[in-house]
Amino acid sequence: MTDAIEDNPYLRDPPTDFEPVESLEPEVAERQVERLRAAIREHDRRYYVENDPIIADRAYDRLFSRLQELEDAFDLTHPDSPTRGVGGEPLEEFETVEHVAPMLSIDQSGEVEDVRAFDERVRRELEAAGYDGEIAYVCEPKFDGVSMVFTYESGRLERAVTRGDGREGDDVTRNARTIGSVPQRLHGDPPEFLAVRGEVYMPKDAFREHNRERIERGEEPFANPRNATAGTIRQLDPSVVAERPLEVFYFDVLEASSLENTHLEALEAFPDYGLRVNDRIERVADIEGAIEYRDRLLEERDGLDYEIDGVVIKVDSREARDELGQTARHDRWAFAYKFPARAEVTTIGDVAVQVGRTGRVTPVALLDPVDVGGVTVSRASLHNPEEIAEKNVNVGDTVRVQRAGDVIPYVEEVVEKGSDGHYELPEHCPICDSVIERDGPLAYCTGGLACDAQLRRSIEYYAGDDGLDLEGLGEKTVRQLLEAGLLESVADLYALPERREALLALEGWGETSVDNLVAEIEASREPALTDFLSALGIPHVGPTTARELAREFGTFEAFRTAAEDRPEELERVDDVGETVAQTIHEFFASDANAAAVDAILEAVDPQESTLESGGDALEGLTFVFTGALEDVTRDEAQAFVEAHGANATSSVSGNTDYLVVGSRPGSTKLEDAEANDVPVIEEAEFFALLESEGLALE
Repeated sequence: MTDAIEDNPYLRDPPTDFEPVESLEPEVAERQVERLRAAIREHDRRYYVENDPIIADRAYDRLFSRLQELEDAFDLTHPDSPTRGVGGEPLEEFETVEHVAPMLSIDQSGEVEDVRAFDERVRRELEAAGYDGEIAYVCEPKFDGVSMVFTYESGRLERAVTRGDGREGDDVTRNARTIGSVPQRLHGDPPEFLAVRGEVYMPKDAFREHNRERIERGEEPFANPRNATAGTIRQLDPSVVAERPLEVFYFDVLEASSLENTHLEALEAFPDYGLRVNDRIERVADIEGAIEYRDRLLEERDGLDYEIDGVVIKVDSREARDELGQTARHDRWAFAYKFPARAEVTTIGDVAVQVGRTGRVTPVALLDPVDVGGVTVSRASLHNPEEIAEKNVNVGDTVRVQRAGDVIPYVEEVVEKGSDGHYELPEHCPICDSVIERDGPLAYCTGGLACDAQLRRSIEYYAGDDGLDLEGLGEKTVRQLLEAGLLESVADLYALPERREALLALEGWGETSVDNLVAEIEASREPALTDFLSALGIPHVGPTTARELAREFGTFEAFRTAAEDRPEELERVDDVGETVAQTIHEFFASDANAAAVDAILEAVDPQESTLESGGDALEGLTFVFTGALEDVTRDEAQAFVEAHGANATSSVSGNTDYLVVGSRPGSTKLEDAEANDVPVIEEAEFFALLESEGLALE
């Protein structure tokens, strides 16, 4: 540490009660900024590289906030300031750039015979080249993350680029600046030019916590830490990257203005520059030492907080490396000795709680990634509290994982207990803090539509295939509208046509997408009763039951009266027994649900059902409708064909007989129709088809 750093007042026991910004002279503010930047860089190095912080996190945060405050107030921003790591405006796309030197791949195998063959080739070729120096190897963990190159000029980070095809990759510098273990200015005396290879990864503990948060927000979790890392580093919005827990290990020099004689010497110099190096790196005298290293690391693998899938064995001498050279695809001086895939047995690192549309609470085990039938699995359903107790499953246990029907992973059994007792669900919902109640073997959040998780899923369901089929209102769009404050209830969908300017201000929205959304919403104001009943998301009332309820009661008012006051009348409907009837009654007995339905009815007029007057003239046909029809609503057309024996589905497949298009049809359905060779007919042709069967839709 230099004397200048040692004398810095913000290094040890820093003052955190600062003078008001407005009372500072510009030269005083500039001096304070310089000292804060130097101190924060040193604190970053000690935290990320040395793992030896000298101030508390809260004190660090106050120093960082003060630096931001001064830079903003006195316009003192700088490209390599620590504050540049907090994000920035989203990018439209990444620039593709050429690497300063090729980023080649590594020859690899999981067989020990291939590792020894690699050593024999290295020794044979070096002997043939006249090399008479020592042949030793440096062994490193083979990280399962995202490989990148970080380029520094005069000690400053100039560029961070993904591996891409090895010749060129995406410039993700702005994203890399948000990662705490990426120094924006190097320490010590680095080469004037230095391009280093590093592996960006998400620590396993942080990955599980991040996935827990995604699950509890109702988002799809990442499959494994590598997918999480890859998906994060290529985000166009740096602020999103800044919020996710990424780290970096640096493991090689790609190009430099000056080089050490050995690979190990280079790695030993990295921490002096502020570049974080893994502490499991070892130098061995021969290939048998490398094989022993790999076997030892395989045993330690589960205890590491980062994913590795093998070890990398590298010739240590730079001179020997130069003699061995490269092929078109990989360096001839390195070899990866792979681990066998984890198969079926793994450890539960955490349990997240997922809240569904109906409020059902499902515990989800967050696993150390494991191979199950050729698929990497990092989460598995624990189903319900009763099954958890029966299997005696808890965090820390080693379990066997299977996939039901080759799709849904679940915990089959505990192989080895690593905990006491079994996991207990929390007493309150992690989303809305409402009480979680048990119903037999199941558990439910009592928050109803006041619970954000249930609300978001309710909106998605209302607009989805089993609801009113509002094209363009999928999971991503609903989440965006919720985050923008444009939706706080299902009923708010019908206020969107009046909020055109707010929609146009959203990322990715233009005139066409807004017009299409408005058209979909306006076309849904008079839905068929079947679709409306299904769209409400009443537990146990899907499209089939909704159709039978519509057939029985005819109008929404008649159905609701029975549901609220005479639930026994619901039992007249096929598939509606006492339990389902009571569930429907309880849905409307909830004040939150009743208020939500009333709000929707202010904008929507469910149509009287005509199912009882049908026939079988259209039996065997399947229709899909898209766009706005002129003479009737789309819902009326769907109800009519269903009343006469046809199926009306929301998506086009090979089983679809006709796609009926109105104005502003959805492009996805048109593309699917073309792909499946489905006839596309306009409204007039649809009416002509009905007429040919002796039917008239008025």
